[in-house]
Amino acid sequence: MSGSPDTSERAAAAANRRTLALFAGLVVLVGLLVWPSVVDRLHYARTRAELRALRDAAAIAELTSVGKIFTTLARRIGPSVVNVTSKRRLLTVADEIAALRGLAPVGVTDEQVGSGVITRADGVIVTNYHVVANSEVIDVALVDGRRFRAELVGADAATDLAVLQIEASSLPNADWSDSDDVEVGQMVWAIGNPFGLDRTLTYGIVSAVGRRGVLESPYQEFLQTDAAINPGNSGGPLVDVHGRVVGITTAIVGKDYSGIGFAIPSNVARQVSEEILRSGHVERGYLGLALRATPRGSPGVEVAGVEPRSPAAAAGIRPGDVILRFDGDAVEEPAEFVLLLTRAAVGTTVTLDVVRDGKEREIAVEVGRRPRDD
Repeated sequence: MSGSPDTSERAAAAANRRTLALFAGLVVLVGLLVWPSVVDRLHYARTRAELRALRDAAAIAELTSVGKIFTTLARRIGPSVVNVTSKRRLLTVADEIAALRGLAPVGVTDEQVGSGVITRADGVIVTNYHVVANSEVIDVALVDGRRFRAELVGADAATDLAVLQIEASSLPNADWSDSDDVEVGQMVWAIGNPFGLDRTLTYGIVSAVGRRGVLESPYQEFLQTDAAINPGNSGGPLVDVHGRVVGITTAIVGKDYSGIGFAIPSNVARQVSEEILRSGHVERGYLGLALRATPRGSPGVEVAGVEPRSPAAAAGIRPGDVILRFDGDAVEEPAEFVLLLTRAAVGTTVTLDVVRDGKEREIAVEVGRRPRDD
């Protein structure tokens, strides 16, 4: 006996509902399995798009601005950097023989090439003393191709600085910066003529400040940098991000670049050059003290001796005194005391904080003038 048409339709409808339910369940199951992957892909695509946008923006804005720092610096400081060539005649054995025989000397010329920086628009140039020492002729080449015979205004061997003058005006001069504000890690640029390659620009960071003991002179204290400095850079400027001179490059470790170079701080270079322009030489303070280091861990420096009729003797300083401070600045080693003394003007009165017989006292002493042959 066959079922009624209504019964058949209800069975077919139930079968369709089960099929639809099964299909929906499969869709949900597939969705649950696939959706996380789809979400991840969408998130990755969005993140990748954001990173690409950031990269493109950085390439257009930040990297471009960083690149402009270098080009702007080169344009700003480059015109004030000069090539300095000094020549001196060397006496050889052949010259001595010729002189004994009444003949004209053979003549051998030694040539030294270095750099310099224009510090005044009227032709004042600062360079290293060792670049122009004992020279008979000093030539200066400007960025515009002009060449001048330079006059040596004066020099200071103790700080390895010299001042030149050329007959020119309206020159592009560099500005001084305050080297006391320089910090380790600060970016700096060196520009000069290494190996005769005019106005080569290199950059790095300040590796150390107040570096003493690099050379034998007690009057020298350096900025250390890893900016590439090579023979020929001597006398050129070390500049900050604003293109202002923070130092005068002067020495390297080894014969060429090894990542360790030194520059005379701008405050020293500026003070010395201005004094040379005023008087032709540098006057240094003098107290008449012989100093030695105190035992490790003990503050100050010990007075080992006092010259008779010296400012120190007149002030009553005695051997065995321990000097803790020079005019308020703490002193930890003899070289530091000497540097502080060189910054004190001749004729001024400074205060030394001294320990004697276990008691601390203040002694006022007038800074004298160091003998010129000292």
